[in-house]
Amino acid sequence: MSLSADDNTIRLSDSPRGIRAAAAMLGAGQLVAFPTETVYGLGADARASRAVAGIFAAKGRPRFNPLIVHVADQAAAEQLAEFSPQAKALAAAFWPGALTLVLPRRADSGLADLVTAGLDSVALRVPDHPLAQTLLRAFGGPIAAPSANPSGRISATLADHVIQGLGGRIAAVLDGGATGVGIESTIVGLTEGPACLLRPGGLPVDTIEQVLGSSLAAPEQGAVTAPGQLASHYAPQASLVLEATEGAPDALWLAFGPLAGRRGLSLSETGDLREAAARLFGHLHTLDEMAAQAGGAQILVDPVPNHGLGLAINDRLRRAAAPRG
Repeated sequence: MSLSADDNTIRLSDSPRGIRAAAAMLGAGQLVAFPTETVYGLGADARASRAVAGIFAAKGRPRFNPLIVHVADQAAAEQLAEFSPQAKALAAAFWPGALTLVLPRRADSGLADLVTAGLDSVALRVPDHPLAQTLLRAFGGPIAAPSANPSGRISATLADHVIQGLGGRIAAVLDGGATGVGIESTIVGLTEGPACLLRPGGLPVDTIEQVLGSSLAAPEQGAVTAPGQLASHYAPQASLVLEATEGAPDALWLAFGPLAGRRGLSLSETGDLREAAARLFGHLHTLDEMAAQAGGAQILVDPVPNHGLGLAINDRLRRAAAPRG
């Protein structure tokens, strides 16, 4: 497969040639977006301060917001952080997968300080995506990778979404097609005290609690200790109205269940939360474009059950609808 360019950002194929090019760019301190099973990540060498600074510049991301470091396996993760028995149990159960663990950072980790936003902890994940795994092994080191979108905007679940948001600001995107889970990883903090839920995500909370044998605690209010905790995040340009029950005849709807004659898109016609999670960001991208074409129409959102993956879906919707600074 050939390489193509979009607005000075190269679109790399998922071929051996494309993967070698992506790894070489990362090694040269450049930014490369790549797919994970959750969303596309914007990758940089997690050990190179200048490269990591480039992530914050490209996204317009505040520097107090830490990044997730992706590694190929648990052994690589244990070189970067201290693992408690609870952390080892969760890693054994869910890695590779949609779980990020925030753990005490090793003093000799070699990670750039910007990765952790000056904290003594680090967020680590082993992705469960064949292309991400191949890239990590070809690169041979940890990759810092927040979601590949402008800060505060809708996350990318397609290479096209990455180009739309970051084209011209990053070196390349490794195109692996649509992501499967569709929302970011669940983040669990294990730095001190009981395990706490820092962000709901693609791994249901009750599944994690079954392994721990206890409930996850709530995070400390006001402290940003992990990605995805800002009040306004994942937002389209159009305004969202949550748990809507009625609207104007020309309104755009993000439905949960049948559209029933309304104009818009359904997260799941059958009310399947897994399908809804996988479609969430893609549908928000499409509805945002439709809203712009309609002169700035609002997006009305059906209520979504607040259990299982619904916890993560509702978290993203609340942040997307929050007042913007």
